[in-house]
Amino acid sequence: MINFETTEMVKQIKDMLHGMTKDIMRPIARYYDEHEHVRPKELDAFGPIMQAGMGGGRKKGKKEKKGITQTEDRIGTAAISVAGAEELAWGDVGLMLAMPGSGLGNAAIDAVATDEQYERFGKKYSAMAITEPGCGSDASAVTTTAVLDGDEYVLNGEKIFVTDGDRCDAVVVWATLDKTKGRAAIKSFVVEKGTPGFRVEKLEKKCGIRASDTATLVFEDCRIPKDNLLGDPEIRPEGGFKGVMKTFDNTRPLVAAMALGCARAAFEFTRDALEKEGIEVRYDRGMSKQSAIEKDLIWMDANLEVMRLLIERAVWMADNGRSNNLEASMSKAKAGKYGNLIVQKCVELLGPIGYSQKYLVEKWMRDNKVNDIYEGTQQIQMLVIARRILGYGRDMLS
Repeated sequence: MINFETTEMVKQIKDMLHGMTKDIMRPIARYYDEHEHVRPKELDAFGPIMQAGMGGGRKKGKKEKKGITQTEDRIGTAAISVAGAEELAWGDVGLMLAMPGSGLGNAAIDAVATDEQYERFGKKYSAMAITEPGCGSDASAVTTTAVLDGDEYVLNGEKIFVTDGDRCDAVVVWATLDKTKGRAAIKSFVVEKGTPGFRVEKLEKKCGIRASDTATLVFEDCRIPKDNLLGDPEIRPEGGFKGVMKTFDNTRPLVAAMALGCARAAFEFTRDALEKEGIEVRYDRGMSKQSAIEKDLIWMDANLEVMRLLIERAVWMADNGRSNNLEASMSKAKAGKYGNLIVQKCVELLGPIGYSQKYLVEKWMRDNKVNDIYEGTQQIQMLVIARRILGYGRDMLS
């Protein structure tokens, strides 16, 4: 049975981060939105929190509890991470992504790395490089190559739209060991900054999350130790790609929580602004007796709660050793789409206030769009959900 009661630890973390984001992030959000690519030094205080993963890392060992195989050290860590992500995104999505210490690559390391690799790379600020100029939503189509040469892999290829690609300490790069063997040959590799043959080619100028750097990375005969390949180096026809894709089961609920946090920020601002004008939601009245604005606010409030419940379900399954591939995609699909719809509705209800740069609502609308794009677009989530529910293979859906 899923327990939706918030633990005291999660409450304390949310309260602490809420205060920090309100006092530190909100006041500087506009400045770094207008000064793209400037590193927000004010966030250095968050470094230790991000490096701790808001969950204390992982240890060896598994145990059985009430018939469920659980990883001993991960019970509660996914829930803690998404709770922290929600509050940080409530402060500012762009600044959250600019936090020093923990990037999306760290989720890949946590999901796939051996214990020895986790000891080496788990605390490095790591970006994740998947997308290429000719490879976007279909992560299995990567063309970056990794060729074993003695005790080293030689990487060649280009990655684009890499979040934290410039400021990170290391990058988790998806590459193929053999293009003729398809998905099974795709593995993830840790490439540390400063490695010869690895360079940051350029930084993107973006519509939103402008405080975060988004980079193009190039690998030209970039040599890394062979034990920098995360997990199993063998090419297995069945299931080889699943280890790499497990990364998304970790990151999609996190992105969903970011969408929830940003949408919640817009909703709360809108609700409070309308209350100052004498417009309050009367929950005790039937729909026929409520105003159009009240119905809009109730619709937003209800969808925020649905988003939260789907996220909590996905992370509860992760914390209790259950496969959450379907649930992770469901949480990402719902939060990605409705997070955007909620913020857009807030801008609409607020009129000139919502569109003015005097306030952050228009910024939240620009920022939240990315949460429906990266870590798998809305369309990709629908395909994953359909495959899982209907039992279809990738060739049966288009």
